[in-house]
Amino acid sequence: MKNFIFLLLFFSLFSQFIDGQNETKTLKPKVALVLSGGGAKGLAHIPTLQLLDSLGIVPDLLVGNSMGSIVGGLYAMGYSGDSIANIAKNANWDKLIGGGVSLRNVSVEEKSEFNRYLIGMDVVEGKIKSTSFILNDQNLRAFISNLTYPAYNITDFDKLSIPFRAIATDIVNGKEVILDHGSLAFAMRASMSIPGAFSPVQYDNTLLIDGGVLNNFPVDVAKNMGADIIIGSDVGGGMEPKEKLNNIATLLFQTGMLHSNLKNPENKALCDILIEHTPHITYTTGDFDNSVAIYEEGKIALAENKDALVNLSIKLKKFKQLSHTLPYVKDEIILDTIVYNNISKSNLALVKARTNIKLHKKYTKQEILEGINRAMGTTIFSHITFNPPVKENEKGLELNGFERSKDVLKGALHFDSYYGVGVIVNFTRRNFIGRASRSLVTLDIAEKPRLRIQHQKNFGSDRNWWWRSELYGQQLEQDIFISGENVDNLRFRYFDFDNQINRNINSLKSYVGIGLKYQNNHLKPKIDPEFNNNVYDLIKYNYNTIELNAHYNHNSFDKVFYATEGTSLKAYLGRSIHNKLDVDFYNSTFSNIKGSTNNYSKLSLDFEKRFQVYNKATAIIGATSGFIFQDNLKNDDISFTEYGMGSKYYLGGVLLEPRHDNYMLPGLNEGEVLANQFIKLNLGMQFNTANKVYITPHFNIASIGFDDFSDYIDNAFSAKGNWEDAIKPSILISSGAMLSYSSLLGPINFDVSWVNSTNKVRFFIGIGFNLSKS
Repeated sequence: MKNFIFLLLFFSLFSQFIDGQNETKTLKPKVALVLSGGGAKGLAHIPTLQLLDSLGIVPDLLVGNSMGSIVGGLYAMGYSGDSIANIAKNANWDKLIGGGVSLRNVSVEEKSEFNRYLIGMDVVEGKIKSTSFILNDQNLRAFISNLTYPAYNITDFDKLSIPFRAIATDIVNGKEVILDHGSLAFAMRASMSIPGAFSPVQYDNTLLIDGGVLNNFPVDVAKNMGADIIIGSDVGGGMEPKEKLNNIATLLFQTGMLHSNLKNPENKALCDILIEHTPHITYTTGDFDNSVAIYEEGKIALAENKDALVNLSIKLKKFKQLSHTLPYVKDEIILDTIVYNNISKSNLALVKARTNIKLHKKYTKQEILEGINRAMGTTIFSHITFNPPVKENEKGLELNGFERSKDVLKGALHFDSYYGVGVIVNFTRRNFIGRASRSLVTLDIAEKPRLRIQHQKNFGSDRNWWWRSELYGQQLEQDIFISGENVDNLRFRYFDFDNQINRNINSLKSYVGIGLKYQNNHLKPKIDPEFNNNVYDLIKYNYNTIELNAHYNHNSFDKVFYATEGTSLKAYLGRSIHNKLDVDFYNSTFSNIKGSTNNYSKLSLDFEKRFQVYNKATAIIGATSGFIFQDNLKNDDISFTEYGMGSKYYLGGVLLEPRHDNYMLPGLNEGEVLANQFIKLNLGMQFNTANKVYITPHFNIASIGFDDFSDYIDNAFSAKGNWEDAIKPSILISSGAMLSYSSLLGPINFDVSWVNSTNKVRFFIGIGFNLSKS
């Protein structure tokens, strides 16, 4: 009897325990966190994540759209709120949002043409095709892929630390798409494909754009997935009032978001805890420069809901929470498969060589990203997507290339104090003469026109060998200066034909090569000397030279314009193997000259180093030199010193001239000083005083010689001549400052500089993209 009573009591207690356990399981509410889209304003979501961490609330579901999918996706995979806050604060948003590929990630053979034009349009079957987006997102893709690497082998979003859904819009069929599997990085990027800003993302047989077009605050998605308690964080803003619809940008944005905005009140009503940021955020969707301020403003609405979240945390304490941790993966990965999709046969070998990623070798995630950046550096692609497919425990990499058209039409505008107004038109064709090749024609339509025709081809098993042939010509008026005064100008026609064979030392930084260059300089008076004679009594001057040369080039600058970091070093050693001079004078007291000058060798070095002293301030240190070593005069030689002006060094101006042997020196006019020898030091500080505004004070000092090297070098550092006389070795000093603005039209520069001896202040203004130096 006692045993019976004991068993009865035992089963009664056991039954109550089981029922209690089942009751606990059934009563545990499913908590969902929903984060809206809103561009930069989405950074206001981050304080909410930090508070959830501190309260011990781990959502059972996270639904995000656009920027909410970026922040939410990172949180869902296991990043803490504090980690995401640090990521957001330290991110270079200018570079990520439309910054494009850094110059230091561009192949050395492509740097001269990179980011030198205002617009670029594909030419397909003879028709111009404009791009469907204005911002390059390659850096953003790499940024997201790097951060989501720990979850590279998780393709079911329910298996993330927090089950996750990203919302996108099928723009082809007009449907909402809920992304719940595949690559997490892909889903996050697809969700924020803002129409017109970023390119749509290809998905199955359709295209995806920002989920905000149909559902910016997707609370209903969480509700339909069985959420019992919904915490909603909204930065979207909803419909703008009539008085704010006073510009085309706001009108277009409201039109594009109309369906989503009309749905927004219903979604807000579904929230149990609504964190409404709109009344407190004073910045716009594009204000990523103010990321820290937006983050701080995100705390205001959160404080209004803190009590509700504290009460929820107390309610959830009796339930077991999900484990919110970042998956652990080794930093090194060994690839079993590499798949290249949508890359033409003509470009495939070059892309493989540039990525330089092999099977069955160890790579860090950073090394893989660097390989993809090198492929982007070929400038063949508008962007490259990459996914890490995992099949049957195999680790692989899938690269999807989005090649630009074989034919691209580019253009730019420019105005400056020297060349006046001009329009630059460029046509570039890929693989026209052989695989892994590029051909281009560039014309500067201006009062002083210029033309460049260039062809280059990569070859060799690693595609690090390349040859380039280039024709360059220009027609301008060359100012003639005597004692620092502009006394005359002549019509100057310059032409060179440059052929090089180069070998990359580092495909992104440096190369070495040999070349053969033909150069012609032709001068004639602007006005017939019979009616108005010129200062040289000149009818014509024609000088032809052929130089054999060896050269080295290193460039690790981070930007084409206003670089903040990096080094540039160019070295050139040339030897004349042929020269021919033909000079006719108007004045009968001068004999016409025909023949050859004495031969010569040339050595030039051009160095510049830039480094950040502190945020927004960059130090500039440069040193440049050029020397000419003349052979002894033979009986029939003409003096190079007196008549070899076509092969001397031109100093002056603030523009980087495409002509060989032209060097900048602020305070002088273009080509004001013609020298046989020079050593120049330049120092400067570049201050980024406001967004895209720069002030650059600079100082230049140069030792200049006008005769043979042996006559110059003894007096190079104790020169006492007056440089404006162009006779004896001289010291030239200039100082000044440049005010610049990085505009949509290109760089805008206004320079004021002073030069010694003449004590003159010179002004220069330049707007837009000038013809680049190859």
